[in-house]
Amino acid sequence: MHSKLPTHMKKYLFLTILSIGSGSLGAYLFQKLSPSEEQLYTIEQPSGKSALLANYHGASDGILNTDFVTASAISTPNVVYITTMANSNSNGWADWFFNGGNQNTAGSGSGIIFSKDGYIVTNNHVIENADKIEVMHNRKSYAAKLVGLDPSTDLAVLKIDGVNLPAVKVGNSSAVRVGEWVLAVGNPFNLTSTVTAGIVSAKGRNINLLSSQFPIESFIQTDAAINPGNSGGALVNLKGELIGVNTAIYSRTGSYTGYGFAVPVDIVKKVVNDLIQYGIVQKAFTGIQVAEVNSTLAEKHQLQGLNGVVITSIQSDGSSASAGLKIDDVILKIDEIDITSKSMYDEVLSYYSPGDKIKITYKRDSHLPETTTLQLTNKEGTTSILKNTVYTSELLGADMESLSKVERDKMNLKSGVVLGNIHNGLIRRLGLQKGFIITSVNNQPIHTPKEIEDILSQIKGRVIIEGYNSNGGRTVYSYYF
Repeated sequence: MHSKLPTHMKKYLFLTILSIGSGSLGAYLFQKLSPSEEQLYTIEQPSGKSALLANYHGASDGILNTDFVTASAISTPNVVYITTMANSNSNGWADWFFNGGNQNTAGSGSGIIFSKDGYIVTNNHVIENADKIEVMHNRKSYAAKLVGLDPSTDLAVLKIDGVNLPAVKVGNSSAVRVGEWVLAVGNPFNLTSTVTAGIVSAKGRNINLLSSQFPIESFIQTDAAINPGNSGGALVNLKGELIGVNTAIYSRTGSYTGYGFAVPVDIVKKVVNDLIQYGIVQKAFTGIQVAEVNSTLAEKHQLQGLNGVVITSIQSDGSSASAGLKIDDVILKIDEIDITSKSMYDEVLSYYSPGDKIKITYKRDSHLPETTTLQLTNKEGTTSILKNTVYTSELLGADMESLSKVERDKMNLKSGVVLGNIHNGLIRRLGLQKGFIITSVNNQPIHTPKEIEDILSQIKGRVIIEGYNSNGGRTVYSYYF
């Protein structure tokens, strides 16, 4: 005996079955169509110049989550702890009579595993003047060899003997957006794998930190806490990809106060590859010097804003002059990348090598923008690959290098030798500092480091050393041997 269900019950039963079926189907489709955790962190990027242009034109994967746990787990194994030891002396009056008393100066910082076979990237200032470098990873100690350094970007590359090390996943800093969440990973205060979170506060910051002749400052600014010891550590995005190398903090006390700065990874990639392959960075030069655009220039050139850089000087025999550029021209683009500031100009040029050809869009007076093509050169004015020409004098206790053509032209000098890292020896006892340019000794012009070594090793009596300090001021030192 069967009883019939009332009409309203039939409707209720039908709707229930329909709801359950729809929910099950939706869950099934969501599971099939949603990306897996692995897929979320393996988004392929275009390579080469196309990648650079795509990133600068706003390419973005649209990930807006705040999954700090996943990013931390991916990036912390990539960061190492670095300790250094430098032999120094007191540089006091006793040095002249007793050759000083050697002292050991210890330092520390962070580094990033850049390749599985043991290449480590860190800051130049972390390992500067170090006689011994040690890398700690997973409680294991490695003796590190210095591969090369680049003071103009405050970067250095080390090498340790390792196999299948956890290399960092490299991202694209040109795709980073202001306001994006980032993590700073390092070893401040000898605390292994410390992670702090913050956002990107600004890009293209120039804080006049680097004292190199041709510094490249286009820092990523972040409010993720970067403390002493974090130098050389990783700045990563929420996929755990490296987007910068932590370099500096802005502070009046020496402790973090809300402003941290990192070298963009797009610059890091070029520097690291060059140091590994050549021992020095193959910097590209245009043969011009530029400055920021001000309101007066913007009005003169009928610019819509203050974007671009203005040419302030130009080498008469350089590639820019050959390409038709003149003083007071305003450079608006390099290839298809808009140049918004001098730091952007320096950063974009750092991606290229001598011999590369670039298209420059510029504006002259009130005319319409024009384009020209020029070939980039090295610091000697040629397009060939340069070799490391640093001369180390054990006798004088210093690294030295002859001034390049670009440096000579910039300072209007015919010759000169610049001091690099200073160790124990005569140069330290004379009180000469890194970056000092020696132009003559006892009125004899200096062209090569060997000339300085030969003269100072044999001279007796009064010695007069003339040159320029790192700020460009002419200085004369007088000694009596």
